[in-house]
Amino acid sequence: MNETTQQEIHLANRPVGLPTMETFDFVEKAIPALEENEVLVRTLYLSVDPYMRGRMIDAKSYIPPFKLNEVISGGAVGEVIDSKSDAFKRGDVVTGNLNWAEYTAASEKSIRKIDPALAPITTHLGILGMPGLTAYFGLLDIGKPQKGETVVVSGAAGAVGSVVGQIAKLKGAKVVGIAGTDEKIDYLISELGFDAAVNYKKDSFKDDLKNALPNGVDVYYDNVGGVVTDAVFTHLNKFARIPLCGAISSYNNESKEVGPRPQSAMIKTSTLMKGFTVGDYAAEFTSAATDLGTWLSEGKLKYEETIVEGFEHIPDAFLGLFKGTNLGKMLVKVAEPEVAVL
Repeated sequence: MNETTQQEIHLANRPVGLPTMETFDFVEKAIPALEENEVLVRTLYLSVDPYMRGRMIDAKSYIPPFKLNEVISGGAVGEVIDSKSDAFKRGDVVTGNLNWAEYTAASEKSIRKIDPALAPITTHLGILGMPGLTAYFGLLDIGKPQKGETVVVSGAAGAVGSVVGQIAKLKGAKVVGIAGTDEKIDYLISELGFDAAVNYKKDSFKDDLKNALPNGVDVYYDNVGGVVTDAVFTHLNKFARIPLCGAISSYNNESKEVGPRPQSAMIKTSTLMKGFTVGDYAAEFTSAATDLGTWLSEGKLKYEETIVEGFEHIPDAFLGLFKGTNLGKMLVKVAEPEVAVL
């Protein structure tokens, strides 16, 4: 490697409403020098995820906000090109929380090695990574779907929702997905085996949802919130369970929205609604990843990836999440590997 400088993306301001390109600042910085027990990782793929929007505001949450005028970070897969760690060598492929940068000096404890021979490396940012684990724990620990029950998934064509629906089918449930284009509706039914799917952008959404739920809703895996969730609430069965994963419909609101109050519906149906983040289940990651990997290798799980190419397009990919431009996991391909054969 002959370069001495690299590009990083910093948070230039705290956006109000939908972020814009002015939210991000491309900065040229020196490639970091290594300290003991660190490795230099060349970024190959970066994950962009809705939760990152919450980190752009200065508010108390389950994870600290990004700092202004400092580099943004997120899930990534990269290649070790230099090492001062006995645990890693040049050419190792690793995953972890890395900077939105072409190179990151990472502590050996902050990354883990992955085997490119077992599955495509991008799966460790999707179905075998945070989205897959989020789907697994939210559905199985909170939703607890039983054979013959009806599971509804909002954001069903996304990285999390698509896995939720497939796991629910493995457990013998009827699955109804909610998504925003007819192409996604067709994908959910034709490719992933959902029993039904409805387009929330159509004027007939409420009627379509009602027709898809002749037996009501036993489990609602909520990735969206807003008017979509308001509509689902009118179909809850007794003892329904709601894993509350996300509320992407409101992440860019400039003021707090007021919608139908859920308390009456929840009391009448004895519904359980529980918010969670995947970090709540960190102690169980290994066993869950084993299940996901087994189902994937057996052909019981499918996945899609929307891959945007080029470091300079990372902000575009992130903003695309809020426009629904992705099918499955949204990723950015930053570079080809220098050493590893993938």
